[in-house]
Amino acid sequence: MVILKIILIFTLIIVLIQDIKERQVYWFLFPIIGICSGVLLYQNMFSELFFTTLIVNLLFVLILLLVVFLYSKLKLKANLSETFGLGDALLFFALIFTFSSITFIVLFVFGLLFSLVLHLFLSRKSKQKTVPLAGYLGLFFAIVYISHWVGLLKSVYNI
Repeated sequence: MVILKIILIFTLIIVLIQDIKERQVYWFLFPIIGICSGVLLYQNMFSELFFTTLIVNLLFVLILLLVVFLYSKLKLKANLSETFGLGDALLFFALIFTFSSITFIVLFVFGLLFSLVLHLFLSRKSKQKTVPLAGYLGLFFAIVYISHWVGLLKSVYNI
């Protein structure tokens, strides 16, 4: 399991680095994140709840993406591809395998807030106007996983 955890953290950090430097991320990193975090989730919860958790997390992400799509079309009058990256959406789907539903929703919202604050702080020094959301969320979830593994967060897999 230690190797799986190292692979997960390493992959999340690669997403951060690539998204900040190039504003694009290799597609094969997202299934690695999903598989590693899914195995960790499955091992830390009852198998009967695993698929229910995935369905609830998926519904949350789909609703969130629908809101982003509608906001982009109706308010910003822009295509979704101009306002939201494919890598961001792929990371959203990879993250549905991370934690139980309530924990996932809370951490996801705090991850988005973390991304906003971090971008506002770092955008003063950056010339690019786009937000490396996948990278910032990757950093946030890497911090959450490490915090859990060292004992700072106790119950991220509980309902």
